Amino acid sequence: MSSPHIAVYGATGHTGRLVAAELRARGRDVILAGRDGGALKALAGELGGAPAHEAPLDDPAALRALAERADVLIHCAGPFTHTGRPVAQAAAEGGCHYVDHALEQHHTKWMFDAMSEPARRAGITMVTAMSFYGGMGDLLAGAVADGATNADRVVSAYAVSDWRLTTGAKKTAELLFADTRRITYDGGEQHVGYVEPRNAVFPFPPPLGPRTMIAPVPFSEVVTVPRHVRTRRVEAQLTAGTFAEPEVFTSEDADPETRAGSAFTVAVQVIDGQGNRAGQVNGRDLWRLSALASVEAAVRLAERPGEPGVYGPAEAFDAGPFLRDLERLGLFTLTLPGKEAR
Repeated sequence: MSSPHIAVYGATGHTGRLVAAELRARGRDVILAGRDGGALKALAGELGGAPAHEAPLDDPAALRALAERADVLIHCAGPFTHTGRPVAQAAAEGGCHYVDHALEQHHTKWMFDAMSEPARRAGITMVTAMSFYGGMGDLLAGAVADGATNADRVVSAYAVSDWRLTTGAKKTAELLFADTRRITYDGGEQHVGYVEPRNAVFPFPPPLGPRTMIAPVPFSEVVTVPRHVRTRRVEAQLTAGTFAEPEVFTSEDADPETRAGSAFTVAVQVIDGQGNRAGQVNGRDLWRLSALASVEAAVRLAERPGEPGVYGPAEAFDAGPFLRDLERLGLFTLTLPGKEAR
């Protein structure tokens, strides 16, 4: 029996290259896919001859042919506001499992609303929002809230420095912060509409300490967390200084070594009748973390597919053990409240 084939769409981008290289290093059969045939062939040469598959977003037949060749498809090519639907639909039509790096709220909601039934019919598992932003908050919320029955609120807070945006990430950020129809979750319900940002202070543990935050930021936790944590409110926050760094928006040509220099802490508070539970991850290189999180997800789907349907990260996988596996890869240091993750 042949080993599962894992396709990487957007393989020539920064995250896609990290994903493809990690899969090859693990001895996995990889299909390099995307919109630029020449760049794909060049990357295939760098990676020792992995097959390439050109599939423009406006070519449904080529996208479906890709899905039919693969057992799992990892979608790395943002912004997902523009790229998400055709690739996800092709995965369902071609019958392959699917993982994406989306952090956009509306794409994540669309995945649950529009793709759940096609995924069930196709017998595939689709995992959306397996990104650094959004995905790490969702996984931490699942691990920290383990056993909580009725939380008042869940807050995910991202402290990031020395982040260097790629072209795709810059476009995504511009789309997110220009959106006037943001999704929020308050009073146990989703709301859509204009949100006035505010400054808040999040109490990161030492040595980081309290930081001024932009709140809320339009990440996907407001869609994913309420699916597995019973809570009245979900909010994501980002350190105000992250976008104040002068090179953040002028770093599209940064080299991989420079991109690897980001430092991050992601912390989650779950506040309920039993008090304040908290957990966090601390590490460097958020790009590599995001890439390897999707690799771990894809390998699990290839070897032990879950129930057909669409899931967020902490729905698809047992959050604590998943985070511990990422920690063992040297991606971060994980702290969870009072016990080892089960």
